[in-house]
Amino acid sequence: MSLFDANPLADKTADASRPLAERMRPATLEDFVGQQHILGPGKPLRAQIEQDQLSSIILWGPPGVGKTTLARIIAHLTHCDFIPFSAVMSGIKEIKAVMADAERNRRAGRRTLIFIDEIHRFNKAQQDAFLPYVERGDVILIGATTENPSFEVISALLSRTKVYMLKPLTEEEILALLQRALPVVHMDASKDLLKQIAIYANGDARTAYNILELAAAASKDGHLSAQAVEDSLQRKMLLYDKAGEEHFNLISALHKSVRSSDVDASLYWLGRMLESGEDRLYIARRLVRMAIEDIGLADPRALEQAIAAMQAVHFLGIPEGDLALGQLAIYLAVAPKSDASYQALNRVMEAIETHPAEPVPFHLRNAVTPLMKHFGYSAGYQHAHKLEDALPEMECLPESLVGARFYEPTRRGAEERIASRLEEIRERKKKPPNPARK
Repeated sequence: MSLFDANPLADKTADASRPLAERMRPATLEDFVGQQHILGPGKPLRAQIEQDQLSSIILWGPPGVGKTTLARIIAHLTHCDFIPFSAVMSGIKEIKAVMADAERNRRAGRRTLIFIDEIHRFNKAQQDAFLPYVERGDVILIGATTENPSFEVISALLSRTKVYMLKPLTEEEILALLQRALPVVHMDASKDLLKQIAIYANGDARTAYNILELAAAASKDGHLSAQAVEDSLQRKMLLYDKAGEEHFNLISALHKSVRSSDVDASLYWLGRMLESGEDRLYIARRLVRMAIEDIGLADPRALEQAIAAMQAVHFLGIPEGDLALGQLAIYLAVAPKSDASYQALNRVMEAIETHPAEPVPFHLRNAVTPLMKHFGYSAGYQHAHKLEDALPEMECLPESLVGARFYEPTRRGAEERIASRLEEIRERKKKPPNPARK
């Protein structure tokens, strides 16, 4: 019995007992959805495939983005014998047996493509067993992993392969796949309902297909029902459209709740956005904005916390990163509020619009050449660190804006201390200039 799957893309769509994700597996690059950054016209991997010059590669990406499908398409287009390997089920004995067959295959003028799913689950000894065959060119190895190959694949094997990073599918890409699958499950469905499935799938086509298949089995009269989708998701579907009104309604509710120091409402609206599948980094960006716009210097650490939460979301992903967003929402809601720095910049921009763009005063200019010094550049400049109190008396605003006040701190949070210090600075600058300080 041969270990080889001579036709990895044999048509199995007629077998209705197979999972929908398997029946919908594309057979050509033209039907493959997503990953245009490596498979688009003229991209390196596509060129390798089309020119039949493929070397060993590792496909790194989240579940359900097409790693296995792509490996099967490559094997078919490059006319290689295809051997799927599971790192969970295979050991050294199986590896050596397959490699012996692959070596005989090579001597007979046939090429072998080894596909290793979850290659990160192979231990060092198992990965080592592939090395001589990959190095000699007995096999083309395609490894698939959801983990960072830098940490999970031995360096010797990594140096002999090219790593391609696959991205989560976009909602539009998953929506296209779902629409393509409707005739297979003998259903019609509204675009809005399919979009909700796409949002929930979060970039995973297999998850989207599984939901559609379950919901189709529970629907009647050939029409996908919202109740069947909700039952398949085992949760209530929330009205949400990332490009529509509800998207802006929810972020507005979150922002206004944080600004109003309502912790519970802030968490509720955040939860609604998370449950609806909102992009976590979008939420993080908006919370960073709140830290700047609504808290500012009343609590300077708010921005630090916001940036830390944003990095945690990027680093941890879903669902662990959601905890960082919840923690940040609480912090921002209870923090003292001030938009003084926000308003200060607004006043500056207004002054720029309504006043002439005066030249920089000569005492604030650098005299980087003797000629510039001759013309008075830097004349009269007072260096703060050469003064005992580090408070120069010179004016730093253009003449038409002398005396203007843009920043007016509140008496809330840390701004109370800032206000006291600013008052001290401004009172000191009101005193007549001391010639001895120049």
